[in-house]
Amino acid sequence: MKDGDSRDVTEVAVFSLVERSLERLGIPADSGHASRLTELVSLLSHWAQRINLTGHRDPLEMTSRLVVDAVALSTALPELAELSSLADLGSGAGFPGLPIAILHPHLDVHLVDSRLKRNHFQREVRRKLALPKVHPILGRSDEIQPIECDVVIAQAMARPERAFELMVRWAKPGGMVVLPASAGTPKPRTPANVECLDERSYVVPEVEIARTLWVARRRTALR
Repeated sequence: MKDGDSRDVTEVAVFSLVERSLERLGIPADSGHASRLTELVSLLSHWAQRINLTGHRDPLEMTSRLVVDAVALSTALPELAELSSLADLGSGAGFPGLPIAILHPHLDVHLVDSRLKRNHFQREVRRKLALPKVHPILGRSDEIQPIECDVVIAQAMARPERAFELMVRWAKPGGMVVLPASAGTPKPRTPANVECLDERSYVVPEVEIARTLWVARRRTALR
């Protein structure tokens, strides 16, 4: 914390947690990401006092369980640096899509959720944090016209087999489909249109929670 810093105690604690976590994950401290991720937590905490955006109420819990978790997830996907578009299906308040958009501002990030209030929050974050490549989309991912992306993520939106079916509609031919899960989750059965299923893992700093990522590819030609 610098001299003259007017941030309150909670915001300073959130910033410190984010900064420590980024350092552990190998993200440069001078990147400016810590400040923007802290702003994201502030917005989420403010909105959550009025509407039900997330089950987490404490800003530090929001930081570790949503923001830092999303950052750790992104480090398990180094391909993001070379890709141009991502869809986050059932994004809720915008996780993991919003932190990924902050870390990778070159990505067009499509946040798909059917709840109007959460869509409004995503739009406010886009405006306040100046994230022109974030595109909040209101609707169910299985009912609206999909936008084919390089990578598609679905976190806790459906059973694994169903999630893969939903994701493949939004993936470009050969595009990645990514399913986060708890560590030790059995290998899911994948539909015929998905191939090359790979298991990756990561640990969320500070809370030390182990996660699994199931990463696959949409077949070039759908069956």
